[in-house]
Amino acid sequence: MQDPMEVRRIFDLQERYTTLCPDKTDALAGKDEDGQWKKYSTQEWLDNSRHVSYGLMKLGVKKGDNIASITFNRPEWNFLDMGVQQIGAIHIPIYPTISDKDYAYILKHAEVKYVFVAGEEMYRRIKHIVPGIPSIQAIYTFRDLVGIQHLNELMELGKENPCPEDLQKIKDSITPEDLATIIYTSGTTGTPKGVMLTHSNIISNFKAVSYIPPYGPEHRAMSFLPICHIYERMMNYTFLYKGLSMYYVANMGVIAESLREVHPHVFTTVPRLLEKVYDKILIRGRNLKGIKKQIFFWANNVGLRYELGKEKRNPLYALKLKVARKLVFSKWKAALGNNLDIVVSGGAALQPRLNRIFWAVGIRVLEGYGLTETSPVIAVSDFSPGGIRFGTVGPVLRGVRVKIADDGEILVKGPNVMKGYYRDAALTREVIDDEGWFHTGDVGMIEPEGQLRITDRKKVIFKTSFGKYIHPQLLENALKESPFIDQSMVIGENQQFPAALIVPDFNHLREWCRVKGIPYTTNAEMIAMPRIRARYLKEINHYNQRFGSYERITRVELLDHEWGVETGQLSATLKVRRSHLAKVYAAEIDRLFQGNGA
Repeated sequence: MQDPMEVRRIFDLQERYTTLCPDKTDALAGKDEDGQWKKYSTQEWLDNSRHVSYGLMKLGVKKGDNIASITFNRPEWNFLDMGVQQIGAIHIPIYPTISDKDYAYILKHAEVKYVFVAGEEMYRRIKHIVPGIPSIQAIYTFRDLVGIQHLNELMELGKENPCPEDLQKIKDSITPEDLATIIYTSGTTGTPKGVMLTHSNIISNFKAVSYIPPYGPEHRAMSFLPICHIYERMMNYTFLYKGLSMYYVANMGVIAESLREVHPHVFTTVPRLLEKVYDKILIRGRNLKGIKKQIFFWANNVGLRYELGKEKRNPLYALKLKVARKLVFSKWKAALGNNLDIVVSGGAALQPRLNRIFWAVGIRVLEGYGLTETSPVIAVSDFSPGGIRFGTVGPVLRGVRVKIADDGEILVKGPNVMKGYYRDAALTREVIDDEGWFHTGDVGMIEPEGQLRITDRKKVIFKTSFGKYIHPQLLENALKESPFIDQSMVIGENQQFPAALIVPDFNHLREWCRVKGIPYTTNAEMIAMPRIRARYLKEINHYNQRFGSYERITRVELLDHEWGVETGQLSATLKVRRSHLAKVYAAEIDRLFQGNGA
């Protein structure tokens, strides 16, 4: 008989959780439509998942059938996820923010049988697509909609048709090497690719990181990154593996409020959200007056000089940090829920200055790196000696092997590497070589102490017409440090020099204009003002000093609107979609290299 604490298939997490937390009343929680927290006990999670399984079995769903979900984070997602997996069906979570064209492609390519959507908005997005996909038998919603079947109805069908012996037989037949999920990812270019991940792929990953957070059943985690992405999903499994209570936030706009209500100990994020948090804190600081403002920015400067262990080596700095934490940083931490101890950052490079400031505040930021194809973690910071070095993504994960190819590309081998791309053996062979090494497409190096440092994407490195290689992400990461700049894309392949498209941080620009006594009208009018354009050139030149003369950004084009996921400029993980932007801003790019840029 299997040990209830052993997890061989993802759905075994439920039995383990029941052993760890049999009487927990908030195993899962999420805000309902009235803004109140709805909590589910351990037993409710198990029962509802089982009812989903029974309901799907009654509908005729078989092992190997594909079931899709399109929803923002919610506790009920776990009922569906476990209910689907324990009958051997394949859960295909789809981003709620992709294009109609991508929805149609994924649902058709995967021959999805049933689709579960968040509510009315998502239902409207796909209802006109569904008639063209004969495999789809029905759509269910997570929220009540007149005339549309609800998840609760499926669970009720399951309650009325229990078949525990049949369910157990199916569960017993599922092996760790069986497919658990297909996650479609287009990254920053191309048609969506279906990444096939087995139970053992994902389990190897969450077991390998589970030793890092020092938490158990008495702690709480918050989840607000899209759970359809393998990064958030794997961390969700990690926290459940350790017995934490999981609180889900569907609306990014209420994260701050939710932090103060839940007081979580840990959450996962992407650098962009940490940047936004820090920017908002700085704006509040600029609105202070007199001595309060002086103390605020004194503390901020103390934080920006933080180094791991510096307070032990430098008694004067230790004193300054203690005072800064008492007078200023304690208020920052209170705004983030007081209990917040660890933030896991992934999906893109984290600015070292953000790492320094949050560690100074008393919030330990752990940066990691991986891809959907690697379930996802390849390397992550931890608390072992040498486990953290700002500017790196920490040591390679236990059980995973990494080597650096002659051209600098990071190659990976291990139990976390995907089974392959769904229905695309040729593409699979392109990224997994004959020796089993997965080619990440990222360029990096191993530090002498063992940490992995990511330097760029192999495919975005370009040459100028003088034959000089440019690493655009190094330049872009430097520009991100500027409070004046929200996003940027460095370009210049086969040109005489690098240039950049710049999206200003309009909140910071408004505040700067207010301080300088410049009336703010529209974004377009402001970025056309010579004084403001000169200020941006000054900012660019400041960061240019870090680079060689041939690497420096020579011209910039300021854009009058932000980039977003919904508008297509950013991927679902908030990465710049370079090929798409090159097409959208073709005229602006032409101007840059015709000598008409800023």
